[in-house]
Amino acid sequence: MTEIIAPPASLHNPDVRGFASDNYSGVHPEILAALAAANGGHQTAYGDDVYTHRLQELMQEHFGAGTEAFPVFNGTGANVLSLQSMLPRWGAVICAQTAHINKDENGAPERIAGIKLLTVPTPDGKLTPELIDLEAWGWGDEHRAQPLAVSITQTTELGTLYTVEEIRAIADHVHARGMYLHLDGARIANAAAALNLPLRAFTRDAGVDILSFGGTKNGLIFGECVVVLNPDAATGLTYLRKMNMQLASKMRFISAQLIALLEDGLWLRSAAHSNAMAARLTALVQEIPGVQLTQQTAANAVFAVLPRDAAERVREQFKFYDWDTATGEVRWMCSFDTTADDVDAFAEAIRRETAASPHQIGHLQA
Repeated sequence: MTEIIAPPASLHNPDVRGFASDNYSGVHPEILAALAAANGGHQTAYGDDVYTHRLQELMQEHFGAGTEAFPVFNGTGANVLSLQSMLPRWGAVICAQTAHINKDENGAPERIAGIKLLTVPTPDGKLTPELIDLEAWGWGDEHRAQPLAVSITQTTELGTLYTVEEIRAIADHVHARGMYLHLDGARIANAAAALNLPLRAFTRDAGVDILSFGGTKNGLIFGECVVVLNPDAATGLTYLRKMNMQLASKMRFISAQLIALLEDGLWLRSAAHSNAMAARLTALVQEIPGVQLTQQTAANAVFAVLPRDAAERVREQFKFYDWDTATGEVRWMCSFDTTADDVDAFAEAIRRETAASPHQIGHLQA
């Protein structure tokens, strides 16, 4: 008789959800099922397996013929590898001051890849040709790291969104100066859902050369992907992935997740849902006296300022992060598993605690 093994008890309450990060969410059930289906038997290690080969086909379906995909463990690894493959040792990358590669990767592009970051302040997390030109100079000057690439984020760290026209303008500007364009797509699915466009429309067709394709924030257990759209822009990724400790021996389990995400539209359904929950939250909180939205809600992030004491009381009920402690700005993130009831309860807590605050700020239209 086959022994029936009971599932282990959960160490947390699976009914509790917050608004701190889309990294806090669990794994989409369809992704878990794909992992189980990929298990059992033997498959060749290090990417020469049927799942990784199928992933290459899917990436070409979404981004066009000639696209090449390199699955990796995490987003920092994807960004570092992408930028490292684009640049010589003396190369530099222009990015927004708020970019994840600058603010949230513990210096990995500079420490691991040896890449100088040339940062530009932006009001909304978005670069423009004019802002790029603040650092796009000094070619041929041996005393200056050479600006040879630009990195943009879609959606940005401030939750804002580039249009196709904005990305095309940047790509044309960058290419005319002999530079390449990288796109950090940790939330690329949310961007596609918000723009109502296929993935290639604002990447390959808009002039992006290489991108980091995000999965973890959209329901994967782990795994991202470097996607090369312009083969002339990247060299050595086969070797760099191993050197940077991003080559998975059992790569089929990263690829199987990405296949489940991409094959029948799960990536879009999940992202559209998280975007819709953020729009719902925005609609509920924007008329609360004492709450000021600070960025346009374009995808699944909401940025706001509210009284600090109210924020702390709400945080006792729902987790979320401060974005700028100096101004009191906070960030609320929605995920593929955020429910309408979660949003309604959160908004009601914000309303209740803000009304109880003796330090209300004046309400302004965002």
